[in-house]
Amino acid sequence: PEPEETEATFAGNAILKARAAAEATGAPALSDDSGLSVTALGGAPGIYSARWAGEPRDFGKAMEKVQRELDDIGATDRSAKFVCALAIVWPDGHAEVFEGEVHGELTWPPRGDKGFGYDPVFVAEGESITFGEMEPALKHAMSHRARAVEKLKAALLS
Repeated sequence: PEPEETEATFAGNAILKARAAAEATGAPALSDDSGLSVTALGGAPGIYSARWAGEPRDFGKAMEKVQRELDDIGATDRSAKFVCALAIVWPDGHAEVFEGEVHGELTWPPRGDKGFGYDPVFVAEGESITFGEMEPALKHAMSHRARAVEKLKAALLS
């Protein structure tokens, strides 16, 4: 069973999940925790990204909540980033974390039906379309997860 995410950081939750899997299987385990961090909201929704609008998970409502909170504080700063912490834990308890980020800004209203989560409101730096409008192969090549995986690969190959 997936453990409850009780840590205060993406890295902490990734380690928690990978450790539970390593202990259950006796084999090395890989897990990630990821989400959206909005500058004007002090990093929220952050580790609560998937549950931001409550249960059941509804990213349409979550995107609306982000926009509403930005409007409520009169935010003009639309900068945000996607964060991924990728943890590998060995059966002996040794853990390593590799983090990836992709910076950009939020747009409203949502655009595109590709991807998932907050993709329709996120425009990566240097791009003019949202992750929700982007072809999956292009998004996956530049994503926060791709950047974390590249760091993991480099560490494993060194």
